[in-house]
Amino acid sequence: MTEVSPVKNFLAGGFGGVCLVAAGHPLDTIKVRLQTQPNPPIYSGTFDCAKQIVTKESFFGLYKGMFAPILGVTPMYAVCFLGFGIGKQMQTPDSNGQFRPEQLFVAGMTAGVFTTAIMAPGERVKCLLQIQAATTGKPKYAGPWDCIKQIYREAGLFRGVYRGTMATLLRDVPASGMYFMSYEMLKRAFTPEGQKTAELGVGRIFVAGGIAGMLNWAVAIAPDTLKSRYQTAPEGTYTGIRQVFVELVRKEGPTSLFKGLTPVMIRAFPANAACFLGFELALRFLNYVAPNL
Repeated sequence: MTEVSPVKNFLAGGFGGVCLVAAGHPLDTIKVRLQTQPNPPIYSGTFDCAKQIVTKESFFGLYKGMFAPILGVTPMYAVCFLGFGIGKQMQTPDSNGQFRPEQLFVAGMTAGVFTTAIMAPGERVKCLLQIQAATTGKPKYAGPWDCIKQIYREAGLFRGVYRGTMATLLRDVPASGMYFMSYEMLKRAFTPEGQKTAELGVGRIFVAGGIAGMLNWAVAIAPDTLKSRYQTAPEGTYTGIRQVFVELVRKEGPTSLFKGLTPVMIRAFPANAACFLGFELALRFLNYVAPNL
């Protein structure tokens, strides 16, 4: 992405995001259930959680709350890939035309800042719908739109719908830096001598995207746990993300920050491989049918 084409990035990024959600949402549901379960826990681990969800809620219980992230993926991933491109344009590459790893990291962090405005509300709704499905009694929310309306009515826009924005920034800025830096460096490493990264085969793009996704979540998992706790807690439970951290570590120990790590890593490879593959193939298609778009 030496030149930024907003239309192409919007379309290709949106398609990549849809691929990511479709491939990874079931394990994201398991991750959130494990992160937000009470103490003592009701799930013994990843596979027990999946079994209980399918048994009690059917297979489609794994896809609870998927509409909200699907709704947000097109603009979010458009802005994400556009933000990465802009982040690169703000810097000067080396004489060989390539960016250094630290430059790619900064460009990736720029993408994380760009996406937070879209990501934070969608994450809040997704988490609330995912944990609601695990509770007994009549559901509070009929769906994503009803969830947004109730949150807005109860707490307003910034204290309600955008609750957890700083936590989302804390997660997404460094994680996005790692995400894009590792993907670009892996693509470079996988490209045979004499070829361009734009000519890389489907299999190598898939592997590079999958590994980048795992490295992304290695950075993001601890702040993601704090974000999930904060966004799903009743109003007034915590004064901020710092209190979530202090209480969680005091009550459940430092390892509690990494709850849900197993489903995250199982999900990260196929979901992000699908995302980058979808993006690259869509971009190639757009370059073929509309080179001047």
